[in-house]
Amino acid sequence: MSLRLGIDLGGTKTEIIALDGSDERLRRRLPTPQDDYQASLHNMVRLVLEAEAELGSQGSLGVGIPGTRSPDHGRIKNANSTYLIGQDLQGDLQRLLQRPVRLGNDADCFTLSEASDGAGAGAASVFGVILGTGVGGGIVIHGRLLSGPNAIAGEWGHNALPWRTPADGPARRCYCGLEDCIETFLSGPSWAARSDLGLSAAALADAARQGEPAADEALNTYCEQLARALASVINVIDPEVIVLGGGLSNIPALYERVPPLLVRHVFSDRVNTRLVQARYGDSSGVRGAAWLWPETPAG
Repeated sequence: MSLRLGIDLGGTKTEIIALDGSDERLRRRLPTPQDDYQASLHNMVRLVLEAEAELGSQGSLGVGIPGTRSPDHGRIKNANSTYLIGQDLQGDLQRLLQRPVRLGNDADCFTLSEASDGAGAGAASVFGVILGTGVGGGIVIHGRLLSGPNAIAGEWGHNALPWRTPADGPARRCYCGLEDCIETFLSGPSWAARSDLGLSAAALADAARQGEPAADEALNTYCEQLARALASVINVIDPEVIVLGGGLSNIPALYERVPPLLVRHVFSDRVNTRLVQARYGDSSGVRGAAWLWPETPAG
């Protein structure tokens, strides 16, 4: 058996999956200890050891995190879960489990999953998008994650919203310290706040689905901003497929309204890039963590 283990270290839950090829053999989850690095570390070790004991085999391990392992010093940076920042997560896991461990940004893991056997399977180039409490992204080319010297490939959420107009509303400061980041428009909380209707993103989407005029207009604005933001990505990397994930990816109207809006801003007479919803939904992150090891010898 070629066993791959993947862990998704989330803000509220830590989940493990065991894959044999593309087949799921096991899935477990535990609550993520809040702001406690050592407890989170041992939580992950427990999940690995219990999974391997149940399956009777040792596997490779990939871990998806809400941040990035710095190529300069090996410690975590850019993490929404701030207790991870500055920690040698890879080194600590390798020491405790006595094996190599690979780390990946959660948006990268999402993209890798969807490019490997999800909605982008078979495509030469895939841009994966997370539209949730934050806005993230990843890039897979010919089945391999694109990475660079800063380990931030795909971080489109911290570019400024392109082709901005007064209709986009006032500038807002992002947690990164800059203003007008795409995340301050397209994340769920940001969309809800900018709509000024007193509704959560989920309630806003439901109201738009039911035809409530103000909510539908807010959704139109969101789609137009999303189209501009995606067009700027298409102009740079020209992906064959864009896969949407995260809570807002479940809004059916995105796949109807956004594609016709792209052509105005894409430097082409037509847009052949496909916009699709993730096949594995919330499971893409943990599956992609397992896919950080594309090939594993039998355990």
